[in-house]
Amino acid sequence: MATKQLTERYSRLAETVESRLGSRLTRLTGSPGELSYVVGAGSLLECCRELRDDEALKFEMLMDLCGVDYFSYGRDEWVTESATATGYSRGVVQSAGQADEAPDMAAAAYEPQARFAVVYHLLSITHNHRLRLKVFCEDDASPILDSVTGIWASVDWYEREAFDLFGILFRGHPDLRRLLTDYGFIGHPFRKDFPLIGNVEMRYDPEKGRVVYEPVSIEPRTLVPKVIRDDARYESGLKDGGDA
Repeated sequence: MATKQLTERYSRLAETVESRLGSRLTRLTGSPGELSYVVGAGSLLECCRELRDDEALKFEMLMDLCGVDYFSYGRDEWVTESATATGYSRGVVQSAGQADEAPDMAAAAYEPQARFAVVYHLLSITHNHRLRLKVFCEDDASPILDSVTGIWASVDWYEREAFDLFGILFRGHPDLRRLLTDYGFIGHPFRKDFPLIGNVEMRYDPEKGRVVYEPVSIEPRTLVPKVIRDDARYESGLKDGGDA
């Protein structure tokens, strides 16, 4: 199925990648028209070096790196009439003809190997092709991977961003500090168990003449999704321009 979804050019690239790296990677089939692989954490550095240095591949540039938290992946938060229980597609009604373009989510439910993963987006300037790597962190409590700053210097701030927002550590990073959050910030705001309202709020105190931090005063609540309901409000005859 994955081969049919790729163009002829990317099918040839897939053959080259798999002949060079072999059993160290596994192709993902859920990205139509895109070439994506899962690589084991222990093989990350050697695979990245081969992808960069092999003359037939030449992925000289790392375009982006992002963290992923699968903590709530596949869980239902609301009961809706036509929602799927897999992934992040809950509450989405599949349109006519869409089933022919993409596999059914329920039939091809994705099973993450661990809670945290890091995704690497690579570009070959020489050959003008792209590749995506996904690496799962083996320890959910202390997610850590080897830093690839020695292979692609551009990853420096991307790894710091993933550390700041997801709490993923990168072994060997030259300067792993927070990048986007405030000084003294506690927690990692892109983790799925981090409260949407945060933990603290700030305000200016005129009596103290400075900014003060206090426990957040907003009460937590569950956001209500957009749900398509079968009732009179959605009758076609009641819409503007329809026959009443």
